[in-house]
Amino acid sequence: MSPTAVTAPMRKYRGRFAPSPSGPLHFGSLVAAVGSYLDAKANQGDWLVRIEDIDTTRVVKNADSDILNTLHAYALHWDEPVVYQTQRLPLYQDITHSLLKQKLVYGCTCTRKQIKAIGGIYQGHCQALNHNTQSGALRLVQQHPTTQFNDLIQGDITVNSALSHEDYLIKRSDGLFAYQLVVVVDDIDQGINRIVRGADLIEPTARQISLFKQLDSPVPEFAHLPLAVAKPGFKLSKQNYAPAISKQNPKPALISAFEFLGLPVITDLIDLNIEQLIAWGIKNFSLKQVPQVSEIQISQHPRSQKVQFTHLSK
Repeated sequence: MSPTAVTAPMRKYRGRFAPSPSGPLHFGSLVAAVGSYLDAKANQGDWLVRIEDIDTTRVVKNADSDILNTLHAYALHWDEPVVYQTQRLPLYQDITHSLLKQKLVYGCTCTRKQIKAIGGIYQGHCQALNHNTQSGALRLVQQHPTTQFNDLIQGDITVNSALSHEDYLIKRSDGLFAYQLVVVVDDIDQGINRIVRGADLIEPTARQISLFKQLDSPVPEFAHLPLAVAKPGFKLSKQNYAPAISKQNPKPALISAFEFLGLPVITDLIDLNIEQLIAWGIKNFSLKQVPQVSEIQISQHPRSQKVQFTHLSK
């Protein structure tokens, strides 16, 4: 490097946890919350909470309040006001309008059944048909297909090439904006530069990277944590009726989350209060310690809250 060369200033770490309010937090979502929080704080960064309620058909009444109360119970405190996607519809509409003006969006009348019948990958059938764009589904013209990226936990990732080249939905036929659009717009607007979340979102990440590029915005770093699964391929989720974690006695689940994330858990941790536990976690956390697997099977002893883990292949 020449004496006059100047390196770009390091942007302050900005991370986030973005649950959907479709039910209470379970152990799998706790892992994502704790992993993203510890990584942000270990890097002296900000940690934001965003309620991803864009799919109003899945929203459960008061689930957002329950989620926020649970985060407080686990001493996972956010640094800025909580953002709700349903309060940001004008922003999504502005981005969509801009893409329409650039002729990068077109109307689509194809149904899921029709797409499934041709193999599950949309083939651009409606692109030249000039369907109405004022109502119905909208698809984005894919200009930056991404098939490979580096993950800070999982390493080099290669995804389905056909899926990466697909013109995917940014607005659904029922008028709701699609997750793939709003999550990227939100991350850009909030200045998120590292995303720590579950490995079930590895494939959508490729599409999101392409949209960051299409919107001429910096691509965040990605780190995908192993999924907590009851058995191989069966992740803990609200849809699968995973039990809610306790707000009244958070220490056992938090310590289990630490162990899941590869922290050097010691017996004395149970004697710490919840704030002290989080401080210990921040001091000892590193992405390098997180198991480089896509799934970890968990089992809980029926007479205790002790959780055992079995690492599954990548």
